[in-house]
Amino acid sequence: MKKKILILGAGNAQIDAIEYCKQAGYEVVGCSYTTVDSGIPHLDYFEQVDIKNIEGVVSLAEKYEVSAIYSVGSDLAMPTVMKVSERLGLPHFISPKTAEICHSKNKMREALGSNFEGNAKYIVCENLEEALKYEAFPGMMKPVDSQGQRGCFRVDTSEDIRDNFEKSLSFSFEKKVIIEEYIEGPEISINAYIQDGELKFAIVSDRYAFTEYPGGIIKEHRIPSSFADDAAKEKAIDLAKRIAEKTGITDGPCYYQIKLKNNKEPVILEVTPRLDGCHMWNLIKHYCEADLLDATFKHLLKGEDVLKKDYTFKKEEYQLAFLSREPNTTFCKSDFDVTGSEYVCYYYKDGDRVLKINGYIEKCGYIIRKTGRII
Repeated sequence: MKKKILILGAGNAQIDAIEYCKQAGYEVVGCSYTTVDSGIPHLDYFEQVDIKNIEGVVSLAEKYEVSAIYSVGSDLAMPTVMKVSERLGLPHFISPKTAEICHSKNKMREALGSNFEGNAKYIVCENLEEALKYEAFPGMMKPVDSQGQRGCFRVDTSEDIRDNFEKSLSFSFEKKVIIEEYIEGPEISINAYIQDGELKFAIVSDRYAFTEYPGGIIKEHRIPSSFADDAAKEKAIDLAKRIAEKTGITDGPCYYQIKLKNNKEPVILEVTPRLDGCHMWNLIKHYCEADLLDATFKHLLKGEDVLKKDYTFKKEEYQLAFLSREPNTTFCKSDFDVTGSEYVCYYYKDGDRVLKINGYIEKCGYIIRKTGRII
């Protein structure tokens, strides 16, 4: 009889995990608050259970007698994953407390502390009156507990706060907004892997966002980083280590979004103890052969010592570019130039309607290719 694994969420990001587990010989159970997620047809079993519903997920895990619970690309899922896994005695990477800290932007900044090098100044607001006390413009206003750049706005004046506060608040389950100092400089990411408290792998990449839309909506990722020189990379990886130690991230994958203040000083934007939702594991695998998706599940399900090889970071630049279109438009593959791609993935079929997620520009798939640049 095959062992079963429960994956929380069934969107495009979770398909990577679903397909991996099936190929590894597991039956995959999935759940979501909706019945239209694109990953549902890939599952062996599906039930409509909200991933925030702890008791519902406990019942589902017990019903199918799963060997593990996990998710990819979902901040909302991680507290549930850890709470239910701990309660049922299933393998898990971090404590529920750590998952909650990383899920909430204000709790993360509070846990790091005001004297932590690489933290940013901020205020937390529950109403417009509190938000209007912010004076350290420019700032970034965000829901404390949302993901995917939903409800994120740059604010340069009090009027910007007035115009966008309710929009930002509407994306928060806790009904709280955080306003952080806006950091001038390029944005980088770190994909890291930790096992028994040891940083086994870390790579710095460049994050390109759409400039014509608010909130830093992702356009593409590139590795190796050209935004960060060797000194900045070293500081950024040191920041990642210190954050992991401070927040209690002892095992598993971890993804960091960082701004380089004045092009050299790393300041943390977000940290999440999971694989990212941008398929970066696939870009990294193409670039240097390190497979973070494989490492995650071998570590979780079998307790294997992972990522033991010395990986070569090439000078040749690789790109993961999203194929993006406005919401509620009709998807057509021929609209996109995928020439020279090593990998192509479409989220939709021709004729499908592009769903509204962030409301500005939506991911419809992605490509991986070499850019021809040497960094």
